[in-house]
Amino acid sequence: MIKVWLYTILSVIIVSLVSLVGIFFLFVKNEHKLKKILLFLVSLSAGSLFGGAFLHLLPEVVEKSGFTLTISLSVMAGILMFFIIEKYVHWHHCHDPSCKEHKKHLAVMNLVGDGVHNLTDGLIIAGSYLVSIPLGIATTFAVIIHEVPQEIGDFGVLLYSGLSKFKALFYNLLSALIAVVGAIIGLVIGSGSETFIHLVVPFAAGGFIYIAGSDLIPELHKECKAKDTFWHLLALLLGIGIMVGLKFIGIGS
Repeated sequence: MIKVWLYTILSVIIVSLVSLVGIFFLFVKNEHKLKKILLFLVSLSAGSLFGGAFLHLLPEVVEKSGFTLTISLSVMAGILMFFIIEKYVHWHHCHDPSCKEHKKHLAVMNLVGDGVHNLTDGLIIAGSYLVSIPLGIATTFAVIIHEVPQEIGDFGVLLYSGLSKFKALFYNLLSALIAVVGAIIGLVIGSGSETFIHLVVPFAAGGFIYIAGSDLIPELHKECKAKDTFWHLLALLLGIGIMVGLKFIGIGS
């Protein structure tokens, strides 16, 4: 059990540090180039999330428990939960510069919404490690790839809201570290509840499917040029391929 705790806490710390990725993109001055890089990462993220859900999370829990009604409901609960989180964020977000909302309020709501998301990530990672360390590693990998474009976007919103670059990085990191709290809660509850483990894994799969299908894929349809589509498809397949590769080397299998 100590090993599971160490792996989980280390994983969520690594995931949290991804929030600092925005600093590297401060040096990319060409907005068109930055957009292309971000969309490639979005495609890669979508592929890894689909792969994580269908190749790692669902097969693992189905193998242990069968494809029961409880698992189906847990998957749908994951989809609904992330739908609610996204609705909450959109109710209080406005990315339009003409928005009447106060910019500093935008920063607060961005951090709150991201904090809830990070808390869920921590629960998901903890639940995955409680099933098996290989599954935890595969899940962490999928979360990390997803977090890169998201954290860059969050960093941009905080800068737009009027925060300095240092404050934007600092507050974004604080919000990301809430994943550690989520992981500890997951480990404490999951250690004494087999039911929690069987529920959180399909819940995570539902969350991955929702994020990839509802948030990421639609972004890729905004660029319809043949060349862009080719690179997006390649990145999507690469993300799936990475998750397939993890199974072949025994991670997440």
